[in-house]
Amino acid sequence: MEIKTGIITVSDRAAAGVYPDLGGPALKAAAAAYGWTVLDTAITPDERGEIQRLIRHQTALGCQLILTTGGTGIAPRDVTPEAVRELGGRELPGFGEVMRRESLKITPHSMLSRCLAADVGGVLVVCLPGKPTGAVECLGFVVSAIPHCLELLHAGAG
Repeated sequence: MEIKTGIITVSDRAAAGVYPDLGGPALKAAAAAYGWTVLDTAITPDERGEIQRLIRHQTALGCQLILTTGGTGIAPRDVTPEAVRELGGRELPGFGEVMRRESLKITPHSMLSRCLAADVGGVLVVCLPGKPTGAVECLGFVVSAIPHCLELLHAGAG
């Protein structure tokens, strides 16, 4: 199944050029390995409005799946889950549950993760950790559910 994908890196420091974005390129490589088409990539600071603007932009480009990396921790500037929830979508709690459960096998700090997924207007938005390895690992934990989820979101939408 071809999946049109957008990727958003949420990081104050990467957006400011303090260090290079590593999460976005890692997710782009993972998406390519899954056979998905990446239509757009973006970097934004940890700002709710900018995250939401980019999700809307990638939706308008035709993305069916949007992967975010970063902003899912508990630091005061980590606002990605709030930004997605404010878009009014339906949260899909199983994604976050699986990502945390499987990540706990790797690091005890994953219990602090606020990774999630939501249906935002028929687009699946998956919020992944900011560390490139964690983002790719978490995507791998849920990748098998993504095609079926998208099929269900688009059933009868034609």
